[in-house]
Amino acid sequence: MTDPPRRRRRAAAVDPVLTHLRADGSAHMVDVGGKPVTARRAVAQAVLVTQTEVVTAVLSGDLPKGEAVGTARIAGIMAAKQTSSLIPLCHPLPLTSITVDITGTENRLTVLATVATNAVTGVEMEALTAASVAALTLYDMLKAIDKAAVITDIQLLEKSGGKSGDWSRP
Repeated sequence: MTDPPRRRRRAAAVDPVLTHLRADGSAHMVDVGGKPVTARRAVAQAVLVTQTEVVTAVLSGDLPKGEAVGTARIAGIMAAKQTSSLIPLCHPLPLTSITVDITGTENRLTVLATVATNAVTGVEMEALTAASVAALTLYDMLKAIDKAAVITDIQLLEKSGGKSGDWSRP
């Protein structure tokens, strides 16, 4: 008896270098116990597209819900520290630094999150989580004046350290 076509396609798509998948395709948490501790850093961004007047109000601290930049910065920091509780296969990491910066130009608010650690695995997910939650917090604080705002361009910009070395988005 042969597998149904859908199952065969999925099994064929499983690449043996995908460390979070077992041979049968099921997910598991990778054993990182034998890896060396190295300094690791990641930078991620999220962009919130809104109206120019809203960007001005956010940056001046003049929103009906209050000061959005500081609130979003703290939300991003808190989120980075909780990443392993939110993303099922992430390892808890001892974070040594979390920076969340929010800037605005015209109709965009850009969140840049930088996370660092000395650990056996990287901090890409922590940086992405920090940027995402900071952007969500900005949206929450400005939705009363712009429900059409859009969060976009959530992406890793660069990472350093670990076995795979340094990488930056071209």
